[in-house]
Amino acid sequence: MDVNCTPPAAVAEALANNIGVKKAQNSFKNLLILGIFAGVYIAFGAQLATIVGHDISQYLGVGIAKLVIGSVFSVGLMLVVIAGAELFTGNNLIMMSVLNKQTSLGSLLRNWGIVFFANLIGSLLIVWLIHSSGLLNVNDGAVGAKAVAIANGKVNLGFMEAFSRAILCNWLVCLAVWLAVAAKTVIGKIFACFFPIMAFVASGFEHSIANMYFIPIGILNKGMAAVGMDVSNLNIGGFISNLIPVTLGNIVGGAFFVSTLYYIVFLKGKKA
Repeated sequence: MDVNCTPPAAVAEALANNIGVKKAQNSFKNLLILGIFAGVYIAFGAQLATIVGHDISQYLGVGIAKLVIGSVFSVGLMLVVIAGAELFTGNNLIMMSVLNKQTSLGSLLRNWGIVFFANLIGSLLIVWLIHSSGLLNVNDGAVGAKAVAIANGKVNLGFMEAFSRAILCNWLVCLAVWLAVAAKTVIGKIFACFFPIMAFVASGFEHSIANMYFIPIGILNKGMAAVGMDVSNLNIGGFISNLIPVTLGNIVGGAFFVSTLYYIVFLKGKKA
């Protein structure tokens, strides 16, 4: 038996009976601060992905570009998991505690609500700092043009496109958190975060908290859009129209496909 990896059944027990309960019972102050941190950390990954990937496809092709972008974006979840923060999408795993009757649905919704808006605050803080930094002007504004193109693509997704991509996204994000809980070393947690996050970003899935950076930075800088790009939907309305289906899809991906189904396999009918 590998002592550096906790078995799946034990991970389920830890998430349902310990980790999820502590998260649900955490104070408003702690959830606010740690939620802001998570928004910041995911935005760090999003900005890094933008600046690293803004022109790579013309040299290495689209597939390799997506692989590299996904690889560098994964730093965001590494910071959340190892440094400590409260991320809405990862906290969809608290559903296991509710199903196992270790915490209430009200406590779950309280955590999700506080953390979701704290993540937004953290994301917008980095949006403002990056917008003010001049870094979008790198490579004669090509970084800014890429940021606008990313945001514009997101606000022009249809509801079902965004919803289905969001389910797939948080299925992988929550599996990354699951693997990180299973890992007992720092390097193990890093690899646990790296592969699922790289996979979701490279695949083009939709993450609500990442979009809290990607879309606002595009809105603020849509004057840097490539010539001929239609940015008529790149506004607050477009942001909200993306965030609603993506948030709902993330909940389905994490709270149902990971939390609920693993609860059925490992915990249902067993004494807590």
